[in-house]
Amino acid sequence: MVSTNSPVDWERASSVGSRLARGGPVIPRAEAEAAVAELRAVSPVAEQHVRELTGLGEGLPLLEAEVVDRSGWVVSAISGLRSLTDGVISAEESPLLPVLAGTSGAQAGAVLALLSGRVLGQFDPFAPGGGKLLLVAPNVVAAERAMDVDPSDFRMWVCLHESTHRLQFTAVDWLAEYFSEQVRGLIGGLEETANAGPGRLLEIGRDAVGALRSGTLQGGAIGLFELLQTPEQRAVLHRLLAVSTLLEGHADYVMDAVGPTVVPSVERIRNRFTARRSGGGLFDRVLRAALGIDAKLRQYAEGAAFTRAVIEEVGMAGFNAVWTSPETLPTREEIADPVAWRKRVHG
Repeated sequence: MVSTNSPVDWERASSVGSRLARGGPVIPRAEAEAAVAELRAVSPVAEQHVRELTGLGEGLPLLEAEVVDRSGWVVSAISGLRSLTDGVISAEESPLLPVLAGTSGAQAGAVLALLSGRVLGQFDPFAPGGGKLLLVAPNVVAAERAMDVDPSDFRMWVCLHESTHRLQFTAVDWLAEYFSEQVRGLIGGLEETANAGPGRLLEIGRDAVGALRSGTLQGGAIGLFELLQTPEQRAVLHRLLAVSTLLEGHADYVMDAVGPTVVPSVERIRNRFTARRSGGGLFDRVLRAALGIDAKLRQYAEGAAFTRAVIEEVGMAGFNAVWTSPETLPTREEIADPVAWRKRVHG
């Protein structure tokens, strides 16, 4: 049964995504079980290291991650998407609704099946019980084999990154709600644009042309998505991009800052992982661009550069002012200009 307030058949998305997700590398059962056990055991140890570096999360419980296969990640990702979108996108009853919902569900499932072979881990702040940290064992094993790096070192390194994400949302009690508000605002804006009449669409077009001429649209490559937004919708997008860039960059900074003390081969892992992130043939590069993966890679670099610059200037305690409230988060402009953020927040 398709919910009347959602044009996406999430059950179909889950079914299609789980069915299309590949199984991962074939390894002996004992080796697979050992990898799963190590990932579970290492995840709370990694978070303790992150807490000691960042000063966040004192007194919170240290929990093991949930280790899943690729289809398990798909099911969890769909659950998170559903919680974010249900009730935001409306769909009126019509004879075509079940067909449209099934089609969009199949498309969502197919995209997530593709992503399921790439994701090493993920923290879902919207899962019941205050969030859930997932580690995708087949992808971790496949990556460490492809890069020829020490398995235990790589597993700790991955857990440092993902545990940082969990700590960001569990130690900063307003962050999940803020993130959810931005995503819902962005989705609601898309629906508003889709339902706009000819007059409103013309107005949006004029605003886009004006923004292009004035240079207020940011980024070297301005996509059609941003061009077709109203100034209000664009502001929501910029807030979401800014906080996402901060979260990803902060996690990348932390994993490398902690790394030398607990991951002996961290330099080798980072060099090979960076090359792997940016490599691939023509098809892989096109796929990354289509799925937004290249944009996410830029977020890692830009967010890490912001984090590093602020910490070098005002220390970790000074950097942690970003978590005080939504007003102390860096704007999209400040991500590229850490000094501007420091002057605004610290004076």
